[in-house]
Amino acid sequence: MGADDEPTLSHIDASGAANMVDVADKAITDRIAVAEGRVVMEPSTLALIESGNAKKGDVIGTARLAGIMAAKRTHELIPLCHALLLSKVAVEIEPDAALPGLRVRATVRTSGQTGVEMEALTAVSLACLTIYDMAKAVDRGMRIEAIQLIEKAGGRSGHWRAG
Repeated sequence: MGADDEPTLSHIDASGAANMVDVADKAITDRIAVAEGRVVMEPSTLALIESGNAKKGDVIGTARLAGIMAAKRTHELIPLCHALLLSKVAVEIEPDAALPGLRVRATVRTSGQTGVEMEALTAVSLACLTIYDMAKAVDRGMRIEAIQLIEKAGGRSGHWRAG
């Protein structure tokens, strides 16, 4: 909150310039973030991915690795993110015939002075993009949807969970 209890953007200074937040005075705490998203596709595309016979190979395994790698490189992709020593990155990808498609969830942990929300969101985003890339030859109409933070804990703001 700002001086008048108005919400303020943490990465914008008083003159309106973008700046990296100084976290030097923040306490080191255990932090976790969980994000999710989904890739909606034709039922035949989901069946092909589940069979392991996609032209480019193991879609789910490759997307899981892409998500993990993306979380570790978030600070290189998003200009004002801090480089963090991550203690855990887990990416889970589950088929869901009701969509039809794949549900992607990333959990990221660290012990540090700033949160890992962006790392979790980046992991989900890149895993979803990798799924699209690997299956686009058979289904260009796939949709990447509902990428969102669903939970975070640690730091000054404490625990938060999406409603």
